Amino acid sequence: MYPSRFDYDAPSTLEEAISILDQGSGEAKVMAGGQSLIPMLKLRFASPERVVDINGIPDLEYHRIDPDGSLRIGALCRHEDLEFSTIIGDTFPTLAGAAHLVSDPIIRTRGTFVGSLCHADPQGDWSATMIALRGKIVAQGPNGRREIEAKDFVLGPFVSALAFNEIAVEAIVPPAKGKALGGYLKLERRVGDFATASVAVALDMDGDTVTQAGCAMAGVGGRTIDANEAISVLHGKTLSSENIKAAAEAVAAVSDPRTDHRGSAAYKRHIIETFVNRILNSVANSEKKAAVA
Repeated sequence: MYPSRFDYDAPSTLEEAISILDQGSGEAKVMAGGQSLIPMLKLRFASPERVVDINGIPDLEYHRIDPDGSLRIGALCRHEDLEFSTIIGDTFPTLAGAAHLVSDPIIRTRGTFVGSLCHADPQGDWSATMIALRGKIVAQGPNGRREIEAKDFVLGPFVSALAFNEIAVEAIVPPAKGKALGGYLKLERRVGDFATASVAVALDMDGDTVTQAGCAMAGVGGRTIDANEAISVLHGKTLSSENIKAAAEAVAAVSDPRTDHRGSAAYKRHIIETFVNRILNSVANSEKKAAVA
């Protein structure tokens, strides 16, 4: 199927792009990587009057760690930039764990991290990691910039908190309060498929004690599910087998899966519990080995 007819703009500055969106009164769409927008246009799930291509805007392709330890990811940073990054592996292991599981290698070469967040797919990988890491999205519009907590950014299936005349210009991940540990696991029917169920876990550790824990899930609800409160049962505790079991059960309990062609609700909830167990046990075992060494 061919897309509906639309006008095309390729602004060279953020201010120009925002002005076009503002004049479009909600009938314009931003294109960064295009790996979500183009399929929606072709299937006519989206029929904007105007497409605003921001790829010509300079200085948006970065990902960097600031002096305070925060990670900043620009609007045109591609998935593969993070997949092959030399700066996030040890510092942000939850992101590193997800980077190679986003869609397939072809999509990762063009798709963008921030664009994926804006797409607000309930099965999207990056939204889960951002919520677990208590990240923020920076939106810029006619009235300047504002920061939106990742947990408040996705309002529903394919609906974000961005106003029609705003562009998400970067994502911010705060520094860990201690040693950063964690991971991301995803069940997919084949490589590149959407998640049947996935879970992101982020831990801040002081020695063998959890000082902060974050968790979010994709594919098991109508939106990315914030499980930060559920996994907070680990705060101030060690990763003993009993504590890990309690955390995994608490996270699975707040999932909201539906039975469909990918599996039953009970099966998906079991996958979530299993994945949380695996991630936490992997962290616990790696810390034991480090202590012995």
